[in-house]
Amino acid sequence: MKRLLPLALATFAVGTDSYVIAGLLPAIATDLRVSTPAAGQLVTVFALVMALSAPVMGALTSGLDRRSALLIALSIFVAGNAVTALGTGYEAVMIARVVTAAGAGMINSAASSTAGAIAPPERRGTALAFVLGGLTLATALGLPLGTLIGRTDWHLTLWAVAGIGLAALVGIAAGLPEVTLPAASLGDRLRPLKQGRVLALLAVTTLVFLGAYTLYTYIGPALQDATGGSPSRLTVILLAWGTGVLTGNLIAGRLIDRHDPAHVLTGPLIIAAIALALTSVATATLVSTLAWAAIWGVALGAVVVPQQHRLIALSPAAAPVLLGLNSSAIYVGIALGGGLGGLAQEWLAPGPAALGLPAATVTTLALLYHLTTTRHRSPTTPQPTPSTTKAPTAGT
Repeated sequence: MKRLLPLALATFAVGTDSYVIAGLLPAIATDLRVSTPAAGQLVTVFALVMALSAPVMGALTSGLDRRSALLIALSIFVAGNAVTALGTGYEAVMIARVVTAAGAGMINSAASSTAGAIAPPERRGTALAFVLGGLTLATALGLPLGTLIGRTDWHLTLWAVAGIGLAALVGIAAGLPEVTLPAASLGDRLRPLKQGRVLALLAVTTLVFLGAYTLYTYIGPALQDATGGSPSRLTVILLAWGTGVLTGNLIAGRLIDRHDPAHVLTGPLIIAAIALALTSVATATLVSTLAWAAIWGVALGAVVVPQQHRLIALSPAAAPVLLGLNSSAIYVGIALGGGLGGLAQEWLAPGPAALGLPAATVTTLALLYHLTTTRHRSPTTPQPTPSTTKAPTAGT
């Protein structure tokens, strides 16, 4: 696990950067003199650029060993966050977020595919959960701490994220061996989208995160009644949610080493849909909101690892390509969720507080689609793309 630590730190940096804007949204909107939905589009654009840049950046760096690719991506990521921290206008901050997202686009998939190559097959689920644990730990610690730091000045939070990214960069440069994986062009990376089974799995991932981020992007305004506008109370709620996400991630990692990942996924989707549907009732008081946040967090945290494992099982040799597509699917969902949440709060009364209902509807669609595709899945396994038939090897 020692060699996986810098990879987990890299995903922690990306996760903190991806999630923390939601907790800082009111302060950012005020400082940049824009509306809350407009500030929320910083999350949408960041996620969309991450989704689109992941396969492009992956293709451009596919000839490099994974350590070199991660160092390049982290360098762009750190520089982008530093520029964001210096931003004083909406347009400048938006451009900086685009640059940051371009660097972040390939970090999660590169870190996950590296972990999958290093770990033995019987420990692959645990290794993926450990590295992805950096991403989920960001929700447990990075997000609440970033929100707390940003109480005085949201720019400080972005400086902190840049510092974490720099620490990950140094750790990878010093401690990660060269990991050589099969090269894949942009066409190779997009070719699995022609396979129905791959598309079905990616669609579930996108729908789950679309539903979650319809509410989560605007979590501060949505929980105004429970927090009374207190940043400290919001931080505690985000800590409960993030701790739940981390717990769900770890539980899923253990379960998929013993059970069918498709079956592991069903329960969390049911729980998430129910939790989101009960948002307005469950968030009436601070105590009930903490319980609700923890339960929803556990359910959401148990989603990604089973999906990654199912994709790798389709074609282990094409793992970098498939995990890259899954990362893109996550951020497409986040981007669409931010957009849907921004529109829905304009349509619904009383605004952000009612976002749990559309979020629950989308999550229910994800559950139904998952059950349908699992029941009718093909017994045959999709074949790897021509340029990814060589098994991954880890160098020293």
